[in-house]
Formats: sequence, structure tokens, C-alpha cells
Amino acid sequence: MSTAAAVTSDVLRLDPATAAAEIESAIRDIVFNRLRRRGAVLGLSGGVDSSVTAALCARALGPGRVLALLMPERECSSESLALGRLVASHFGIEAVTEDITAILEAAGCYPRRDACIRTLMPAYDPGFRCKIVLSDVVAGSGYPIWSLVVQSPAGEISRCRLTARSYLGIVAAMNFKQRVRKMMEYYYADLKNFAVAGTPNRLEVDQGFFVKNGDGAADFKPIAHLYKSQVYQLAEYLGVPDEVRRRPPSTDTYSMEQSQEEFFFTLPFDRMDLCLWARNHDAPPEALAASGMTADAVRQAYRMIDAKRKATRYLHLPPLLITAGTPPASSEAHFQMGAAPAPHELSPAGQPQAVPACCL
Repeated sequence: MSTAAAVTSDVLRLDPATAAAEIESAIRDIVFNRLRRRGAVLGLSGGVDSSVTAALCARALGPGRVLALLMPERECSSESLALGRLVASHFGIEAVTEDITAILEAAGCYPRRDACIRTLMPAYDPGFRCKIVLSDVVAGSGYPIWSLVVQSPAGEISRCRLTARSYLGIVAAMNFKQRVRKMMEYYYADLKNFAVAGTPNRLEVDQGFFVKNGDGAADFKPIAHLYKSQVYQLAEYLGVPDEVRRRPPSTDTYSMEQSQEEFFFTLPFDRMDLCLWARNHDAPPEALAASGMTADAVRQAYRMIDAKRKATRYLHLPPLLITAGTPPASSEAHFQMGAAPAPHELSPAGQPQAVPACCL
């Protein structure tokens, strides 16, 4: 029998007042001293991550130095816009609404995606709704399988397995949404001499749950060292409205309602947080028994964590530069790349770090 200490939700408990004060101090230093900007701009989605980021920036810089962008498009939830406005009003932040539908239409986001879907479901037309979902590789076994789920105007649900080509085509088209939103954030950042605040949490950064040069781009990321469970703890402390804290995490990217769990993580965020913490601290799978997970399920979660780190490593890399004047030693060119921390090497909770811990 294993004598390893039990891993429970207690390992993710923070002192929210201390954590908030440290992050706010870091934000002030980053924005005013290191980046020499007048304030911060961020995309406010109505989710808990962007709401906590907005609250921290408002407390650190003053509400008048924070701009929230609300960027709906024709397929996003109307709840996102309403909650975004609620959060901006609650913290006294100026909010600007930019409907990005026309930009997405001009880029061909919707027809490119629809064309890929019709290769699998010829009857699909713009009146249908859709999403893609991932099989539960933790509860089951084997390799992850992506499926397309479509809902007709009459409410009929159809599902089929995605081919590699259709999956890539759909995701490539949908990534326009994150990249257009980030383009808009940098427009306002340039306009006001502000820095762009990124909103991903540690789970998203570590596992590559972001779009390169989309929601993964930012000048600083205040909560990237916090597990999702810790973001919720900060949300309560900061007074983020209950409506936001009660809202289940969602991608809000596809026209059908889609949770982050079914799209990417396969586990609820609280269990995913524990598995990630345990993996980062080399805890044996048996140590998570108190969380209600079997050792086999935890092993499968560990394999999934490792696989996603490997598959999404390129998302964290800066542009790769060929070293000038250095002939290749083999058929592969020599590359020079900047030093960037591995996603699983972010500062652990409860261990105060220098400012760079908040600025990946």
C-alpha cells in the first residue's frame, strides 16, 4: 500500500488577499515601469478568467486606466455580452463593444468551416448549429477521438467522427475568431498606449488551450500561474458577480453550447487541476484516491497531460531564427530560439516569485 500523502483540494488553497496584492504589485511594475504603458486593455468575455483579470487590473492601475473590449459575433452566446457589461460596470471599467461578425465574414470564417462540415454532412447549411467534441480518454482508453455534432433547425442532433482533414479545416477556420479579437485588442492598445492583458489560467497555458497569435498573445498574463480552482477563489475575494462565478466554463466559439471539458480537457476543471498539480509534484496516482479518482484514471490523465504538453509545445515557442553564418552540421538547419519557461515550470501556488512569474 502506498504511503504517499493524499492529494486533495487543500493543495490548491490560496490566501487570496496575499495573492491579489502580489499580482497587483506585479501588474503596476510591468505596465508602468517595464512596458512603459499608460494602462491595460483586455478582452472581457463574461467568463471568470477575464473577469478576475479585469478586477486585478482595475485594482492595480485604477479603473480609469483599464479598457474592456466586448467582442461578440453572430454565433457567440448573448449571455457573454451581458455578463461582460455587468463585470465592466461592477468594477467601474470603460467598456467598448466591437461586433466582429463582419470581419469574420470578410475573412471567410463561416463558409470555410461550413465547407469542411459538408464533406461529412452534405445537408449542412448555415441554418444549422455545430460543435466538435473530444472523447473521454480518462474514463475510457485508447486514443482521443474527435467528433462533429450538428443540430438542424428542427432540433435534430447528428454526430459523426471527424477525419483529420475536416478537423484541421474546422479548427483553422474557427481560429479566426480568437485572432480577430486579439487584433482588435492591439488596435486599442496602440491607440491608447496601453498594454494588452492576457487572461489564460495555468491549466490553459500548461495544456496549450489557446490559439497562437490569438488568445495566447499578450504583453502580460496576470493569472497564468494560477490553477483554475485558484482563479475561482480570487473571484470570490475580489467580488466578481455571482452570475459570472456560477457560469460553467465554456469555449463560446461554436454555435452550439460547448463546455471546455467536452472540447479539450475531458475532466471537470477541479479534477484536472488536481491531476496537473499532482503531475507537477510527482505524486503517485494512488495519492489522488481521496479525490474520487481511481489510480488507473489518474494514470490516464497523466498520459493525457504529457501528450498535450508535447503536442502543443510549439505554441509556446517564439519565432525560430536561423543562426547567421553557422553551417548546418547535418541535414537539419541550426536554430536559435529565445529562452522560455516550459508551461509546467510556472511558479507553484503558495511560493511567491519575482515579477516574471506573472509575465510569461
